[in-house]
Amino acid sequence: MKRKDVVIAIICGLAVAWIAIDFFGKYGWVFLIIFPVLSIIGLWLTDLIGKKILAVHQVGKFFLVGSLASVVDIKFFQLLFWMLPFSLISKAISFLVATFVKYWWNKHWAFEKHEKDGMGKEVARFFLVTLVGLALDVSAFYFFSKIQTGISTKIWVELSIIFAALIAATWSFLGYKFLVFKK
Repeated sequence: MKRKDVVIAIICGLAVAWIAIDFFGKYGWVFLIIFPVLSIIGLWLTDLIGKKILAVHQVGKFFLVGSLASVVDIKFFQLLFWMLPFSLISKAISFLVATFVKYWWNKHWAFEKHEKDGMGKEVARFFLVTLVGLALDVSAFYFFSKIQTGISTKIWVELSIIFAALIAATWSFLGYKFLVFKK
């Protein structure tokens, strides 16, 4: 595993810990240690398995990038919702900002595609995959956020964002791997 991989794994783990602090309050600081360590271990395991099956290592990196982008999604949504309390519009905008983060890190780190040849087609395919992902993400967020639970609204909205992100992430990995960043 490269040093760059370890540093990015730590950054992703710290970002996820930031969200955990929202959920666990004063005890959330423990996750500032746990999540970076788990990120490194998870990436190390996918690196070992990825020596035989390349896609496994890509999934590990994709998962970390997705985790980081989900934190960007959640925190940007919270900021927008605070400024403009229109949840679906705020969610769509936060998704697009998080998508930029995903594009950059997936292109240059997870799928390691540094070529600039055919970039116009790549961006067009990325945009198409992203639009479908946006529809899946916003629809899933709407569905989950309307479910009545005994959980506080703030926590349930954040969980709904995570559930929506997981659904969109499955589509996005397959689309990015086989349509956008294929080699």
